[in-house]
Amino acid sequence: MGSMFRSEEVCLVQLFLQSGSAYNCVSELGELGIVEFRDLNPNVNAFQRKFVSEVRRCEELEKTFVFLEQEIVRTLSQTLQPPIPTPAAPQPRELLTIEEESERLARELKEVSRNRDSLRAQFTQLCQYRGVLKQTHSLTASQAPLGSFDPVGLAENRQDVRLSFVAGVVHPWKVPAFERLLWRACRGYIIVDFHEMEEKLEHPDSGEEVQWTVFLISFWGDQIGQKVKKICDCFHTQTFPYPENQTEREEILNGLRGRIEDIKSVMGQTEQYMQQLLARALARLPEWRVQVQKCKAVQMVLNLCSPSVTDKCLIAEAWCPVSQLPALQSALREGGRKSGSSVDSFYNRLQATTSPPTLFPTNAFTAGFQNIVDAYGVASYREVNPAVYTIITFPFLFAVMFGDVGHGLLMTLAALWMVLEEKDLKLRNNTNEIWHMMFGGRYLILLMGLFSIYTGAIYNECFSRGLATFSSGWHVLPNAEFYNWTEDTFKSNQYLSLDPNITGVFTGPYPFGIDPIWGLASNHLTFLNSYKMKMSVIIGVIHMTFGVCLSLFNYIHFRDISSVFLVLIPELCFMLCLFGYLVFMVIYKWVVYGPMTSDSAPSILIHFIDMFLFTENEDNKPLYEGQMTVQKVLVIVAVLSVPVLLLGKPIQEYVAYRKKKTQLTGDRRPLLPENGSINAHQGDMETGEEEEFDASNVFMHQAIHTIEYCLGCISNTASYLRLWALSLAHAQLSEVLWLMVMRISFKQFSYVGSVIMVGIFAAFAVLTVSILLVMEGLSAFLHALRLHWVEFQNKFYSGSGYKLSPFAFSLIICTSSLN
Repeated sequence: MGSMFRSEEVCLVQLFLQSGSAYNCVSELGELGIVEFRDLNPNVNAFQRKFVSEVRRCEELEKTFVFLEQEIVRTLSQTLQPPIPTPAAPQPRELLTIEEESERLARELKEVSRNRDSLRAQFTQLCQYRGVLKQTHSLTASQAPLGSFDPVGLAENRQDVRLSFVAGVVHPWKVPAFERLLWRACRGYIIVDFHEMEEKLEHPDSGEEVQWTVFLISFWGDQIGQKVKKICDCFHTQTFPYPENQTEREEILNGLRGRIEDIKSVMGQTEQYMQQLLARALARLPEWRVQVQKCKAVQMVLNLCSPSVTDKCLIAEAWCPVSQLPALQSALREGGRKSGSSVDSFYNRLQATTSPPTLFPTNAFTAGFQNIVDAYGVASYREVNPAVYTIITFPFLFAVMFGDVGHGLLMTLAALWMVLEEKDLKLRNNTNEIWHMMFGGRYLILLMGLFSIYTGAIYNECFSRGLATFSSGWHVLPNAEFYNWTEDTFKSNQYLSLDPNITGVFTGPYPFGIDPIWGLASNHLTFLNSYKMKMSVIIGVIHMTFGVCLSLFNYIHFRDISSVFLVLIPELCFMLCLFGYLVFMVIYKWVVYGPMTSDSAPSILIHFIDMFLFTENEDNKPLYEGQMTVQKVLVIVAVLSVPVLLLGKPIQEYVAYRKKKTQLTGDRRPLLPENGSINAHQGDMETGEEEEFDASNVFMHQAIHTIEYCLGCISNTASYLRLWALSLAHAQLSEVLWLMVMRISFKQFSYVGSVIMVGIFAAFAVLTVSILLVMEGLSAFLHALRLHWVEFQNKFYSGSGYKLSPFAFSLIICTSSLN
């Protein structure tokens, strides 16, 4: 594979696939995943292509597989695991076997499932009927024999009224409404009894376990009976025949017990047979699904091909990395060998009329950084890849804003756990989108944590507290002896100044990072703000200048040498003469002026303003001799670089156009040559077409670029101050969290205080993770992203390309499993 610095060289190839071996050749290419096929039939409808019937056949098989998978998940509560090893794409004969076996299996499953559901419904009805007879037995056992019955002492001249019953079961949720409607519709001329069944039975529609309610309705008269039956039908109750005497009820109850036992036995056998069918499906379905996915993918690729004139082979076009051309030829030979073809398929390289796709080789470590760059825009073909430098600059700029030893250590441990457990399938196959993003960027998070520990050590901050790793360079005793400070002096003054000019007060800088004594100083925030602000400007100017320099590699590679002198050098002059000089003044002042001479140090801000005004401030002494002359020269050079940047490239293109036009004019020949043939030079005339030079378009484009760059240098430099702002916000939030939460637990030194400390520490830990690690970490990540996308990449990166999307079975199967 090629280098990440520049995309791999990709060429356009034309494949001649023999009709008998085309399927196997494409299958071999799918296993390799090295080519991206182009559609040679863009004007042909998807339903009118040659292999659409095979694609539909695979789609029908996939529907069958979905049914089988749903049955497996519902009955066995198991998920399908990917087959190991992954099977190859099936031959047409094998696909026919898969189709027959899967359809037979699905047909048997549907039949068994239908029989099982029918048996379950019968079993539920029989159990409900048995429950009705059991629950209502106590209500009717003591009643007189059914027949002529005078419930209210009817007179002799009245007709005998027959007492009737309706018995059944109703869902417990419907009981109140059912009872109320019966009472109102029948006007109280009924007797209704409700009892819960002893056992729960399955609902025939939803499958849930329900404790049904048994009801027995006693009534007189046919009209009331019709009303009762209609109401029962409206509430979807299950009614059963109710015998008139005890003997018949006992006979039916005994018969129900036997039928229930028989159905239980049949249901057990049916369930066992269904388990066997599902076990067979579970063993074969993962392999079948992968094979059909591969077959469908191959057929869809064949639909992109164009048949030859003789219809004996298929012609395809594809993008392929030049380094993989031998592998391409080997795959075509292997496909022909598997098909038993006497004629090998082959390829030819074509001259591409469009820009080839971009391909960068990545691995588990570099993929996250490459995705960050590609999210902004895919690199143009053979353009310099910013991801190489983003590997270091992105976590570093993040750490400048997030610098804290404690927080960086927590982030490092979390990322290290993901890195060590990266082979765990549960973590890798988790479908949660947020987790998928975090796990994919585990190496990025690891570097962010490590750099945060480093910058936190420079800031000397660990959960907002300073670490006294080395002895401080500042000492109070010599200052106290010099000014004769007493105990009363310390009690009466909240703050006392240390004079570095007194011998022994300042013995030298801290070995690494910020001196911890600054944490006790009243001007602690002022000092850190000044330091971080200047550091942000220095980092920003270096970062942007490096981006401008990277454009040199693009100009050299694309042989645009004129842009080196007319674009690159003016851009560097403008950047370095202004902002590079600002960085020089900051570093020069740090080196020349120390604690002893800090009182006489000049103001860089005033010097920088005077530099543009061509004035000299007597109250602000110069940093070095000849400073005014140097500054005037730098400003003049920066100003002169703007017209060069604005006009240089359009003039150069116009001169090149005129030169080319003059050469074409001098090379023209007579329309009719000596032999009198009009078509003799037709090809030369067609290839010699001239393109008009659009001066306004070229000038406008360069003017936009010049204005954008010059203003961008100013705004982008100011944009890097977000490094200071985010770092300050993180430090202040961390300190507030420590003072307002954690410090409370240090006020009580007792057993009760220990218990309180545990609770407070838990709250401190939760707030630290949720606010400082998650929220502040995400904020710093987004700001670092913006600094790379806008401030850094716009100096050299166009990002107008498109990715090489190879035809690879592994990508198709992975995408299908995620969906």
